[in-house]
Amino acid sequence: MLRLVQKFHLTDNPKNDILSGLTVALALVPEAIAFAFVAKVDPLVGLYAAFFVGFITSIFGGRSGMISGATGAMAVAMVGIVTVYGVEYLFAAVLLTGIIQIGAGVFQLGKFIRLVPHPVMLGFVNGLAIVIFLAQLSQFKDAALVKESAEHSSDGGHSAIDVIFNGNWLSGSEMHLMLGLTFLTMAIIWLFPKIPKLGTFLPASLVSIVGVSALVIGLDLDTKTVGDLASIKGGWPEFHIPMVPFTLETLMIILPVALTLAAIGLIESLLTLTLIDEMTDTRGRTSQECIGQGLANTTCGVFGAMGGCAMIGQSMINIKSGGRGRLSGITAALALLAFIMFTSTWIEMIPLAALTGLMFMVVIGTFAWASVRILHKIPKEDAFVIFLVTAVTVAYDLAIAVIIGVIVSALVYAWKSASKFWVTVWHNKADGNKVYKLHGPLFFGSIQNFRDEIDPKNDEEDDVVIDFSRARVWDHSALEAIDAMALKYTEAGKTLHLVHLSADCAMLLKNAKDMVEINVIEDPHYGVLVDYGERLDAK
Repeated sequence: MLRLVQKFHLTDNPKNDILSGLTVALALVPEAIAFAFVAKVDPLVGLYAAFFVGFITSIFGGRSGMISGATGAMAVAMVGIVTVYGVEYLFAAVLLTGIIQIGAGVFQLGKFIRLVPHPVMLGFVNGLAIVIFLAQLSQFKDAALVKESAEHSSDGGHSAIDVIFNGNWLSGSEMHLMLGLTFLTMAIIWLFPKIPKLGTFLPASLVSIVGVSALVIGLDLDTKTVGDLASIKGGWPEFHIPMVPFTLETLMIILPVALTLAAIGLIESLLTLTLIDEMTDTRGRTSQECIGQGLANTTCGVFGAMGGCAMIGQSMINIKSGGRGRLSGITAALALLAFIMFTSTWIEMIPLAALTGLMFMVVIGTFAWASVRILHKIPKEDAFVIFLVTAVTVAYDLAIAVIIGVIVSALVYAWKSASKFWVTVWHNKADGNKVYKLHGPLFFGSIQNFRDEIDPKNDEEDDVVIDFSRARVWDHSALEAIDAMALKYTEAGKTLHLVHLSADCAMLLKNAKDMVEINVIEDPHYGVLVDYGERLDAK
């Protein structure tokens, strides 16, 4: 039986994890509030979601050092059900989302994230970096209109670029101060690590937030703060069963939303997991992450929170600040809860410019700049996929962008694979037959070449051999093509031999089953890696 739960390991470096977690907690506050506005729910619903999702995934998830919380991609998908049916139906949908995600983990569906090609990953990273950047631009607008803008942007779907065109920018000294503090934050993050000894002792991100906040408070500068977005003061989240009718009609309402949220959450979480794997040269567990995300969203559903998934921006902050263990995510979640319950007044005094500058540095570190340099070196199809996924992520939605990218990549692969199929022909005078030797994959993309190259009507010999020793039958379309070809030879009154066809293919044939030679070549059975330290035998 496969193990789905990884041995729990809290931390290798408590200091780095705790300090990094505190930094992440500060960055979580404005994001959670903004996404709550997008989903048209109370800010505390978003903040509680950030706590529950971050805390539970840090304990039960499959990737240490990864930060989860309320996210914009999922918030956008929640707007419809909140608008039409109310927030209680949202909680029910989030509860069902968690159950679906747990099922995905139990059945190990997370392994299919490996089917996402590298160009799609690059487009995902670049698109998300641009979305994070555009999301921060709202901080350079009138604070009283931030909530209104978020609500209006959610009415007609999601487009990150809307923030550029809907006006309400700050002006004069307000804009100058906001820009100055933002660049000061970025400068501190860049310069502080270069200070001997001290630069490695404290995370630059935390130092920048504390330093800029102290400057604003000490000089009594009039700039936007977290408190201008919303009050974050609240109590301990209460257990709350969604107040909806437990009927089939309710299930039909929440099921489509739950499936959408589950798909978006798992795609974003597993892609973020893969990215952190590459950055840290370690390996997370996809199936365990699915279960962790599911447990988190199930809990959100019964505690009045909006649910969430992995956050690439906050995860990058954590990794770059030295957070590697599960303690960093646990610290971030507990610190966020402490902010809500005990220190909301202080947290509301933090200038948004400090958090904006931090996120801008995340954007710079997240964007795959190497992808720009290699565009002229890689196949043009891959370059197109990178642009496509990036554009769709920015203009519409992350999950849709990844799905489109995978489909386009699969079609390109199928087209290229079809061109790798060819047939060599010779006449065997000794045996008096004609031999067709197939080369390459035989599947839906190459069966037309198969039909064009083999012509039963014009074969002069009455005895024909089709040799599969250099070919592989990939799908049902290929089996149907072989059966159809056998039928044509039978109708033409000729004898057909199918040699070196694998045993599993021979079993699936109908018309051509009796034409397969006995000396077939067995297909090997490969071990498929499911998760770290686990293997499935692909039967």
